[in-house]
Amino acid sequence: MPRTAPELSFFVYGTLLPGEPNHDLFLLGRAITEQPALLPGAVLYDGPGYPYAVQGDGAVQGALVTAAPARYAELLARLDRLEEYAGPGHPGNLYERVAREVRLPAGKPPGTGTAHAWVYLAAAPVARSLHSNGTLIPGGSWLTRRQPPPAPRTP
Repeated sequence: MPRTAPELSFFVYGTLLPGEPNHDLFLLGRAITEQPALLPGAVLYDGPGYPYAVQGDGAVQGALVTAAPARYAELLARLDRLEEYAGPGHPGNLYERVAREVRLPAGKPPGTGTAHAWVYLAAAPVARSLHSNGTLIPGGSWLTRRQPPPAPRTP
C-alpha cells in the first residue's frame, strides 16, 4: 500500500497570499482558515514574479492556510502543480514540498504558538543559484518587497 502524505496545513509566502494573483485562483473555496505565520530558519529571494524561500538565517513572513477537509487532496495536487513539484528530490522540481514548523501569533489558536505545515522551499539547484547571485528580500516579506523608499525629509 503506498504511503500518503499527512494532511498538514500550508505555509504560503508569495503569490498565494491574500491580495496576490494566485490567492483566489487556488485558495478561494478550498481553504477554511488563513492566519499570519512566520517560517523561522529561512530567507526570501526575489524571483521572476514570485519568491523563493530558502533555508537560511532569518525568517519568512506569510500565512498558515488550512484546507477544507473535503478539498484537501485537490488543493495539494493543485499547489504541487503550481510550484512545479513532482515528488521528493525529483530533478525537475522548482520547489521541494517539506514539512516545517511555523510560528503563529500568540493565542491564535489559543494555547498554541506553532504548527506543522507544508512549505514549498526552492529546490537544491535553484537554492544554490540564489545563494550565489540572487536578490534577498529584506525582512522576508513578499508583500513589502516593492514598496517605494520613503520620501526625503524636507527641512
